[in-house]
Amino acid sequence: MTELRPPALDPATLAERSGTGYPEPFRAMVAGRHKRALGDPLGLTDFGVNLTRLEPGAASAHRHWHTREDEFVYILEGELVLVTDAGEQLLRPGMCAGFPKGRPDGHHLVNRGDRPAVYLEIGSRHPEDEAFYPGIDLRALPGRRFTHADGTPY
Repeated sequence: MTELRPPALDPATLAERSGTGYPEPFRAMVAGRHKRALGDPLGLTDFGVNLTRLEPGAASAHRHWHTREDEFVYILEGELVLVTDAGEQLLRPGMCAGFPKGRPDGHHLVNRGDRPAVYLEIGSRHPEDEAFYPGIDLRALPGRRFTHADGTPY
């Protein structure tokens, strides 16, 4: 078989990124999160697509919600606990969840299992988006600049 070329892509050819822009003390929760940006190398600009792997004990993010970005996740492997303001739900392969912009429902995924979980995350890329993190002293301003909840820079 020949090597894939755009518009096709083999995610295994992309490097994983594991860092976070979160300031301390908020980094540890996502230390086991690894992403491969699928949309960028294909030239997608209106929305982002990440193939994300969460190690046991890791979370996708801190519970948050966006003012101007929709989010969607689709579980491919393993089991993840979806935590929202309404409680917790177990998501298995083939299940999905969506988070409309502007809806103040803090959400994240947590891997409480004993093996890695893999999912697709898809989100719009609105340049003026802000994110709020209920329960912790964190806020994301446009450009993913993190501040305290009151807007004071870290």
